[in-house]
Amino acid sequence: MPIPPEYLLSSQAPAPRTLCEILAATAERYPDAPAVDDGDRMVSYSELAVLVRRVARRLASIGIGRGHRVGIRMPSGDRHLYIAILATLYAGAAYVPVDADDPDERARLVFGEADVDAIIDADGVHRRTDRETRTDHDPALLSSPATTADDAWIIFTSGSTGKPKGVAVTHRNAAAFVDAEAQLFLQDEPLGPGDRVLAGLSVAFDASCEEMWLAWRNGACLVPAPRALVRSGMDLGPWLVKRDINVVSTVPTLAAMWPAEALEAVRLLIFGGEACPPELADRLATDDRELWNTYGPTEATVVACAAQMHRGRPVRIGLPLRGWDLAVVGADQQPVEPGQTGELVIGGVGLARYLDPVKDAEKYSPMPSLGWDRAYRSGDLVRMCDDGLDFVGRADDQVKIGGRRIELGEVDNALQNLPGVSGAAAAVRKTATGNALLVGYLASADPSFDVAAAQALLREDLPAALVPRLFLMDELPTRTSGKVDRDALPWPVPGTDSSDGGGDLTPTEAWLAEQWTAVLGVGVDSAEADFFAEGGGSLSAAQLVTALRARYPEITVADLYDHPRLGSLAELLDSLAPGATVAPRSVTPVPRSTGFAQAAASIPLATLTGIQWITWLGVANNVGRAAADALGYSAPWLASVNWWLLIVAFLVFVTPFGRLVIAAAGARALLAGVGPGTYPRGGSVHVRLWAAERLMQASGAHNLSGAPWLPTLARALGASIGRGVDLHSLPPVTGLLEIGDGAAVEPEVDLAGWWIDGDELVIGEIAIKPGATVGSRSTLFPGATVGRDAIVDPGSAVRGKVKSRQ
Repeated sequence: MPIPPEYLLSSQAPAPRTLCEILAATAERYPDAPAVDDGDRMVSYSELAVLVRRVARRLASIGIGRGHRVGIRMPSGDRHLYIAILATLYAGAAYVPVDADDPDERARLVFGEADVDAIIDADGVHRRTDRETRTDHDPALLSSPATTADDAWIIFTSGSTGKPKGVAVTHRNAAAFVDAEAQLFLQDEPLGPGDRVLAGLSVAFDASCEEMWLAWRNGACLVPAPRALVRSGMDLGPWLVKRDINVVSTVPTLAAMWPAEALEAVRLLIFGGEACPPELADRLATDDRELWNTYGPTEATVVACAAQMHRGRPVRIGLPLRGWDLAVVGADQQPVEPGQTGELVIGGVGLARYLDPVKDAEKYSPMPSLGWDRAYRSGDLVRMCDDGLDFVGRADDQVKIGGRRIELGEVDNALQNLPGVSGAAAAVRKTATGNALLVGYLASADPSFDVAAAQALLREDLPAALVPRLFLMDELPTRTSGKVDRDALPWPVPGTDSSDGGGDLTPTEAWLAEQWTAVLGVGVDSAEADFFAEGGGSLSAAQLVTALRARYPEITVADLYDHPRLGSLAELLDSLAPGATVAPRSVTPVPRSTGFAQAAASIPLATLTGIQWITWLGVANNVGRAAADALGYSAPWLASVNWWLLIVAFLVFVTPFGRLVIAAAGARALLAGVGPGTYPRGGSVHVRLWAAERLMQASGAHNLSGAPWLPTLARALGASIGRGVDLHSLPPVTGLLEIGDGAAVEPEVDLAGWWIDGDELVIGEIAIKPGATVGSRSTLFPGATVGRDAIVDPGSAVRGKVKSRQ
């Protein structure tokens, strides 16, 4: 049915309540369900309530309560960050988040503009010393003093004047948003305990509120991920699988870099923050997954409208949430006709407010043509279609990169304040790969102007998302008004084409330079060029690595951070490539004495295997004779065997414990004094190792694979096995194995820790750090180390070290 042409009215807003009441209702309904799982500890809803009250009492004891503001700046990926946020809300105060990775100057600016009363960071709670401590707050805090009119959070967005704008959202705004989304997604099979929601966005970005409350409103579990991991692109995929994530809210730029298999278990995928490419929607919209496109400025509480996306259909921003009112108006502030483009104006329960009263009165003024007493003029151009709204673009200088809203005026202001700059302007440009790049154009009368030093100054004052790639020009193009003409700013910038400047680069360096230019839009003509000094960031690093993996699948984002220089990275890539020729080598025949020793050792080993069968034969013989006697049959060919002898033989040679003792004791005796190193092939160590491996088989210990006896066998052989280890593969007979707490080794993993290289036997240690996972049928070579929380995919071969969380 066509939408009324005047404006889009939502249904009645959800009933008023606070976020604290939402959390309390969920904790009462699902007390034992997991609420937060950061990989270090899983906290249930009942436990979360206790922890939140404890921190809230700490805040109340220093006078923090209703009407106060608490700055929060804590590392991402940690449950304590979210406990601090909830405790602030529970104390009745509003939280003011700053990303832990942002510069200190940014934190001082935001906390100063918000006039916070206290700050919570990694070191604890800090009350501002210039504030008088209030005593009207009850430290007992049996229930939250927060009301629907109190502010829940204050998030700062980029400002056109060069100063960020603080947007305050009340509990009424926030709770209405949370309840409206709960009635929107997955109506046939609602979220609940058992669902796991990724928390991968910065808490300084308002979309993080959607992540948190998708979990806490519905009894699901919030699973925080470190920001660096989220931005790493391909490396996040195994982490999502390992942590059983099935609900994700993110920006399309990040999702486009994740492999499809990383999202196989995801049943709800929400995009927001920037326009979604139709090809991405076609790729990720499946029959068993809901894919949603959401739209909403911070000023209207995260999301104002949404549309479910389907393969082959246009991408819309859709219809309003319950309680949100939308209208499309022209330059005369009158509603436009269907199919026409106009500015989107937002009203309803989600309207927040600016801390600056002048800015608030300007942007939230009445809209008489619609009969609204208060309306937010978004500055976004949209088109009204029969099935929802189409996003067209911006009507001003505001842009979005990686989901972050950026006022070019704020970046302009920072550029113009750089020492030695006579003129400056910022613009967004597209690289060859379609990557949106923030570019700063500078003019300077100083012939010795240092662009690198200017870039460093910007990094000290601005968040990483606002730091542009800088180019120095002789002069900037201007309009007749004298203002800089952004549309005339050149792209690519003259002198950045690397096609003519790579004569001194090796073939690998030249190919790498092409990939580099495609991602950053900057030419490279020197092996000394540094990816991050040239404007690369975490997002562009992930995009570059994705491109490099087409030729070098082993390359990781961590490798780029370790080798940011073009020449160094090219050397690494060359080392990963197969050699052009194989050097011939001769292998000396194994000494004849070694063969004799192995043949001699085969006799007792075969006897050991035979004893197991003989024991079973003796048991069967005695049972058969007893049965014959009971039936009155004569069976002289069934000889009687001493039952005590059979019992001892059964315990020693048949039971898992007995086989474990034989295998472990024999292997340790055979390999006493053997450690990591290189030994002659066919030498005494080789024979002893061969005998220990055959003893493992002959004793039947290899049949313990997949059983709970394996960690015990590993410890008996001398390995170091932590708590909660899930071991399903045979440990090395050498005992040179270390597995940290909570690590998992799947079946059929080769942990032998030795191999033959020509005339040499190489024996080495294997280390699997806490929380790591090694997939089935993988091989860990001697000396291999799998870092903390790293994931080795099934069928992999690991030489050297896999870095933590890789």
